[in-house]
Amino acid sequence: MKRAVLILLSISLLGCFGYKELPVEYDYSYKGRFDKYKSYDFISSYALKDSDTSLIRSSIEQHMTFLGYKRKERKPDLLLNYAIYQDSLNLRGYDQPDITQWMQRKDRDLEYNQVKFGLTQGTLLIQVFDRKQNSSIWQGYATDEYQSLDFQSYQEVRNAVKSILNKYQFFADGFIEEQMKKAQENN
Repeated sequence: MKRAVLILLSISLLGCFGYKELPVEYDYSYKGRFDKYKSYDFISSYALKDSDTSLIRSSIEQHMTFLGYKRKERKPDLLLNYAIYQDSLNLRGYDQPDITQWMQRKDRDLEYNQVKFGLTQGTLLIQVFDRKQNSSIWQGYATDEYQSLDFQSYQEVRNAVKSILNKYQFFADGFIEEQMKKAQENN
């Protein structure tokens, strides 16, 4: 068991070399069942060019696969969406406890403290929707440091997506147990 956890930690550390964590903000729904999801798919979006879509989408897919989520076209647990905002705008968000601290609470039904975030030109936003609830449960977005992000650069897009999705810290339901079982079978 310890070996499987050590292997997962080693893999995640190896992925960090050559990676610059970018500052991001995120907020989430208190109705999210973050420890119960196993599958995902993408919401179709036509606002982005194919080159932008392929770089962002493949980066998101790699991260979700790392977390143990399976891509499923029919009735996935989660629907993912992403957008690049070409103009500055204000986005409604929430001042909330860190999501891992919130998950450890017995009483997870808290009051929302609404705040507005000013997003600058070139901001990348990634949203996660619970398909059954038909609502957004998590969103992560860049701060003003994304102004100079080159969305044609593979490395910059990978860094941006990793920075955002590193705040979504939940392995797919049953994934850790599956990995430990595989590790025990290999011993």
